[in-house]
Amino acid sequence: MGSSSSYSAIPGNQRELITGCDEDDHGLAKTQGKNWGILICWLLGNGCFFGFNGMVTIEDYYVYLFPNYHPTRVITLVYQPFVLTTTALFAYHEAKINTRMRNLAGYALFFLSSFGVIILDVASSGKGGIAPFIGLCLVAAAFGVSDGHVQGGMTGDLSLCPEFIQSFFAGIAASGAITSALRLLTKAMFENTRDGLRKGAMLFSSIACFCELLCVLLYAFVFPKLPIVKFYRTKAASEGSLTVTADLAAGGIKSQSDPLAEEDPDYAERLTNKQLLHQNMDYALDVFLIYVLTLSIFPGFLAEDTGTHSLGSWYALVLIATFNVSDLIGRYIPLIEQIKLTSRRWLLIAVTARFLLIPAFYYTVKYCDEGWVIMLTSFLGLSNGYLTVCDITQAPKGYKGPEQNALGNMLVFFLLAGIFCGVVLDWMWLIGKGW
Repeated sequence: MGSSSSYSAIPGNQRELITGCDEDDHGLAKTQGKNWGILICWLLGNGCFFGFNGMVTIEDYYVYLFPNYHPTRVITLVYQPFVLTTTALFAYHEAKINTRMRNLAGYALFFLSSFGVIILDVASSGKGGIAPFIGLCLVAAAFGVSDGHVQGGMTGDLSLCPEFIQSFFAGIAASGAITSALRLLTKAMFENTRDGLRKGAMLFSSIACFCELLCVLLYAFVFPKLPIVKFYRTKAASEGSLTVTADLAAGGIKSQSDPLAEEDPDYAERLTNKQLLHQNMDYALDVFLIYVLTLSIFPGFLAEDTGTHSLGSWYALVLIATFNVSDLIGRYIPLIEQIKLTSRRWLLIAVTARFLLIPAFYYTVKYCDEGWVIMLTSFLGLSNGYLTVCDITQAPKGYKGPEQNALGNMLVFFLLAGIFCGVVLDWMWLIGKGW
């Protein structure tokens, strides 16, 4: 990525716009604004899941309102077909999609969906019943469409820079950790007041609205103007990518054709999606299996099937918070190169070995106290975050910009397919329990 030969192929006036200097100083373009870019990618990843994580994290409020509808499981299940279908459509047509408009539309819909949670609760006066529950499911569907726009689009776009993609996925995990921390705080603040659950949930949803609006503004006005972002997007355009044209325009750069592409037609050619999938089927299978396992346990099993313990109504929230914090930590571990898993074979072995957690959770919940369950939940989150980042950052290496974008979209599709299958399998824990 970013070799001298590929940089020299970029038209001179574009290099000057990116770096403000000649091509001898092109290394500066690959680092200038990098720290800001990493921070913004973290915030954008946070916004990608903050709203929906909010719905999952305030599950104690929805379980109180809709005790007969299994809200934790149903909301997650409704969300999945919409995010999977939207992602599949974009992954198939990714080469022709305006990535900037796709991501902006997704973040804007995230904001509207988060606001919709508040409007729905106000309209129903915080009461249960089938009508408010259907409305809640529609909001979950809107979150699914939003995620289908953003997660694949951002992953494909940020695959150009490994540090950005790692920070984005760390931000996704951070959204879970932050929502859990805020939920514990709001529960402690309002638990002993009238309508405490509702007040805490509404405060939480208001914070989610602010976070999503911040993401819209950052992606629209700040991120495309960072020098390092201009560099990688111009490099992608020089390699034949059409998806970054609007992003370059937002950064003040007019996309131009690459002279090497005009002289050598083979230079601009890219592998087809089928060829990319064939070469990276193991990475796609890894990310699919990671999330099949994780979502078959989290959050439904942890929220509803771990029994009643000394922590009372706090128990499910503690377990969800434990998973989210561990997941966040796991996504930063690969930054230590010495312990980052790069072998394709060992990645697959590690992913497969995680399925031992299913019998481990079953027997631990049945025969052990809550301490052991919390420990297993920590390992579930830690391994989920670590393996996800190892897989997503390793797969795009060695490919050109358009191929990295396509591969990023495909990996997110398999990730979401794994989530969907995991959510469906999560219902199997209810077999034999009178449901």
